[in-house]
Amino acid sequence: MSDSEFEPVPGLPERLPAGERMLWQGSPHWLGLSLTAFRLRAIAIYFALLALWRAGSMLYDGASTAAALDHAIAILPLAIGAIAILLVIGITSARTTLYTITDRRIVMRFGMALPLTVNIPFTQIDAAAVAHHGDGLGDITLSLGAGERIGYLMIWPHARPWKYARPEPMLRSLPNPDGVAALLADALAAHAGMASRPNQTAITQPARARNLHGAPAPMAS
Repeated sequence: MSDSEFEPVPGLPERLPAGERMLWQGSPHWLGLSLTAFRLRAIAIYFALLALWRAGSMLYDGASTAAALDHAIAILPLAIGAIAILLVIGITSARTTLYTITDRRIVMRFGMALPLTVNIPFTQIDAAAVAHHGDGLGDITLSLGAGERIGYLMIWPHARPWKYARPEPMLRSLPNPDGVAALLADALAAHAGMASRPNQTAITQPARARNLHGAPAPMAS
């Protein structure tokens, strides 16, 4: 059974309140998530360097080329196993993750063993930025306002790396990051106009829109 069979609306813990509209839903690309969040590329490079070191050390000790190659290839099953495990984790994580943008909030549903839903109202978002991977995929990072905290481990891997003191949620490895960023910028701008009514908190929307559409600061991924 899929996660959506337990949800009144796929990706949401309950039906949207009256007046709230869903604008977009999407999931991370499995390969992009595996490469960036689960460091598949780094692990592959590690094993390649380890194999070279093993071969080089054998040659340095006077072994034949064939013996050195055999010594390097001996770690191939371990490398294949590790990469396969990371791929399975990346694919499963991508399939069980669903990001939702409404006209009031962002909802992140994820979790391979125990699904978890995180609601991020627009009123808690201080800024947002989009970063590209160079392969057509990209991330959208959300900076929360002062006083708004969310546990890093609770939302990992959907969190910006190394931001432990003030974790920043991420919509990871999106196939159309610019399109999603434009939609989110428009939704935030529209919501900011509504929030400027009396007795509601105004949001500095122009700065946020520039972050989404302009060149963001370098981001780790």
